[in-house]
Amino acid sequence: MTWTPPKVIPGPETKALSRFLWNGTWTGTVEANGMGPGSPEMEGKGRATCEWVLDGLWLSCHFEQDQFAEGRKVLTWKAKWIIGWDRIANEYRAVGADTNGLAFIFHGKIEGDRLVMESLGDVPVRLRFTWDAKDPNAMTWKNEMSVGGAPWSLIEEYVMKPD
Repeated sequence: MTWTPPKVIPGPETKALSRFLWNGTWTGTVEANGMGPGSPEMEGKGRATCEWVLDGLWLSCHFEQDQFAEGRKVLTWKAKWIIGWDRIANEYRAVGADTNGLAFIFHGKIEGDRLVMESLGDVPVRLRFTWDAKDPNAMTWKNEMSVGGAPWSLIEEYVMKPD
């Protein structure tokens, strides 16, 4: 008998990500201290481009955000993010890296209209990203952190509009 490897195809869990991650733009506020102690409140103007990769099993997104303090551009943040359904872990998993010099691994789930992804593992600073798709014409996205097990605090929150 000859062994044939199973063909893995995108299932409903994978396809469900299309509701939360798409090409679009946003504006909003980065909270004071959100980029580290002493960082000012900033306006963020960002954009995302996402595409299905690796036989449609994973969604690869590129994020960029210009940040302004008192009307002056202070930085352009960039990140790469790959997210999909991990069929062994039976949950969503994501990996990413950004221009803050950080690499991250997340795990999460869809809860009704929300996709919630949290840092995976025992790390001193935990992040939680939440996409809320209640409105079919706009997405609310927020980024929160917990330092040393403290309660979650808001870093930033945006309304994303599709391109």
